[in-house]
Amino acid sequence: MLQLENISVHYGVIPALKGLSLEVKEGEIVALIGANGAGKSTTLKTISGLKRPTSGSIKFKGQDISRMNADGIVRLGISQVPEGRGVFPNLTVIENLMLGTYVRKDKQNFEKDLENVYNKFPRLKERKHQYGGTLSGGEQQMLAIGRSLMAAPKLLLLDEPSMGLAPIVVKEIFRTIKEINRTSGTTILLVEQNARMALAAADRAYVLETGKIVLEGTSASLRANPQVQGAYLGGKRDRHPAGTVETSA
Repeated sequence: MLQLENISVHYGVIPALKGLSLEVKEGEIVALIGANGAGKSTTLKTISGLKRPTSGSIKFKGQDISRMNADGIVRLGISQVPEGRGVFPNLTVIENLMLGTYVRKDKQNFEKDLENVYNKFPRLKERKHQYGGTLSGGEQQMLAIGRSLMAAPKLLLLDEPSMGLAPIVVKEIFRTIKEINRTSGTTILLVEQNARMALAAADRAYVLETGKIVLEGTSASLRANPQVQGAYLGGKRDRHPAGTVETSA
């Protein structure tokens, strides 16, 4: 569904991504993990059209979207939940949700999709007339995900969904992420510093360090890898966490 081939991105003269390549197959949950500043959020911004690649190509369902505007990318079926949630604080919950539908033409399905969002996040229905800025952090994350789902995406990009949330809320958010994938078949690319939660949710994962992919494989193989355990899962750290983990057939 999505292929990034040899993508490089710069902020001025500073390289943020250095020849990054990855793929996401239809129906998968793929995680991109790494330390703060590794280039995870830049990767999602580049896919979304918010940042232009210096070189390389991005293809979505066979179409090159490397130079496409963000609006056109959303219309193709890619929706991003930004880091920090990005809800509109002076709009109500339902107004925030309806903003996610601005690119859609199938108005007959709005009510059904809205009810599906409420079923996944019952607290949003309870607070549908409450202003977004008055919600708790966890509720705002639910709202940000719900707003993206209202765009009826084929590919959902999630940027640090656990950031700043209590552990019990993080578990609820990740349970819902897996449910979205399982029940609707929505393909998900997940960027997350909480490697343990990300690997538990994903089918496959990539490890990003200073703008480069240094490890890739199934989530199970990465969880068992001593380099990943040491660097990201709290085990004894290897001094040079680089290499490739082969995926199972």
